[in-house]
Amino acid sequence: MNEDDRRKLEAAGTELPFRSGQVLIERGTPGTGLYVVLEGQIVVETTDGPLEFGPGSVVGERALLADDGLRQARVLALSDGVVVAVGRADVDRLCADDPEFAERLSHAS
Repeated sequence: MNEDDRRKLEAAGTELPFRSGQVLIERGTPGTGLYVVLEGQIVVETTDGPLEFGPGSVVGERALLADDGLRQARVLALSDGVVVAVGRADVDRLCADDPEFAERLSHAS
């Protein structure tokens, strides 16, 4: 994703603080939105192993683009921080407004 795409997501969402150790996304749950990390560090626990992300990263997008709509990974906060939470309806609107946005979103992480 480019900086313009992240700004669109940030403008469509709501800032939420998180605490170290907090689970942001649980594997197997329905994808109701995504997060853009503004501050702090998170880890995405995939079946292939953990992946660490920081500011500017987008997580949770895969469930929004998947056929079954379920979360494929667990996301855990490694530090205190802030994310922007963007709901599914807002992501769908951004994809409808710019069909290439969905393609770029599918390669976000």
